[in-house]
Amino acid sequence: MDQRTSGADALIQKNDAQNNDAAPALLGVVCGLSAALFWALGFAGTRHGLKVGFTPVDLLVHRYVWSGIAFLPLVLRAGISDLCGIGWGRGLVLMVLGGPVMSLISYTGFMFVPLGHGSVIQPSCATLGGLLLAAVVLKEHISASRLAGAFVIVGGLGVIGAESIGHIGADGVLGDLIFVLTGLMFAGFGAALRHWRVSAVSAALVINVLSLLLLPVYLATVGLAHVAAIGLTENAIQALAQGVLAGPAALYLFAVSVQRLGVARAAVFPACVPALTLLVGWLLLGEPPTMLQAAGLVTVLCGFYLAQRQR
Repeated sequence: MDQRTSGADALIQKNDAQNNDAAPALLGVVCGLSAALFWALGFAGTRHGLKVGFTPVDLLVHRYVWSGIAFLPLVLRAGISDLCGIGWGRGLVLMVLGGPVMSLISYTGFMFVPLGHGSVIQPSCATLGGLLLAAVVLKEHISASRLAGAFVIVGGLGVIGAESIGHIGADGVLGDLIFVLTGLMFAGFGAALRHWRVSAVSAALVINVLSLLLLPVYLATVGLAHVAAIGLTENAIQALAQGVLAGPAALYLFAVSVQRLGVARAAVFPACVPALTLLVGWLLLGEPPTMLQAAGLVTVLCGFYLAQRQR
């Protein structure tokens, strides 16, 4: 009787331990998927904003001003003199590679090509550039699987590029090249974070606060008359999509996902952004993906899977 009782107790303890392990993992998955969805909504919000009359600079203000104001007390508390320990020089470099400069170029790309191009090309080139910089600059070993994934991603980009050449024309090629550039810039941003050992959260705080320095320039040169004329509702949509969801909310949720699941497992969620963006663009903006865009997306996702494997 005692043996059966102790065996039952052991089984209950084992089940409790499994449940305790499953709860954080489930939270990590939910947070990771939510972050990917918020990033996708940011892409869709950009496309919508340009269509209703916002300029890339207007969207840039919505993206960084609100989060910059929210993060300013945290940076002041951590130390503005050395930018939370990052330093002004490195902070400015990070602001160019992963902040408003990169975002402004990216927003401009959506003026030339459909949503499906930017949402696939930019993350793909960020992955390719990250692998290249990891091998050349950081001297990391690149496995055969990751190398194969890179070639598959290039194939997927070729499929999407063929649509620009064959159906959109010179503007399409220009838009695609813009997203190649911003993807490579973001790869440089990631490499700089690893090389300088700066956490993504600290970098995001500093970038958003530094971006507030651009607000007086915007007010002096562009002013608020243009964005005010577009209407309160559309401005509220951009403030939510760019300044909240695609910015601090997605960053916080992804950080929780990394904490709960680990870096390797959480890396799956950014790879979901292209597919979610195409889905959101179809449902909310009425922009269904073309056959070439869908084929390119599937190819790129296969490349993402291979590129994230360790072997």
